[in-house]
Amino acid sequence: MRKPRDFDAELRALSEKAAQLKTRKVQQFGELVIATGADTLSIEELTGALVTIAATNDPQKREAWARKGEAFFQGKARKGGKRTQGDAQCGAKDPDSDPAH
Repeated sequence: MRKPRDFDAELRALSEKAAQLKTRKVQQFGELVIATGADTLSIEELTGALVTIAATNDPQKREAWARKGEAFFQGKARKGGKRTQGDAQCGAKDPDSDPAH
């Protein structure tokens, strides 16, 4: 005879796994904020930037941001330290970073 499945134990294991994944996601997000230098921004600035990005429906802007992100992860945007060259210019001449558009 087959042993019946313990659905409660499986559900507990899945819940624990989900909690671990959520914790890891939050930790990795924090590491990303630090690696990009965004930890120097106020919480209001960072929140405003994220809200603007989330509300943007312009596919060209999103693609440009995706390319910048990909370059960062490939190490092309990193030049001697945590900050990128774009951060040194404060994004003033970069239309993709302008939250008003």
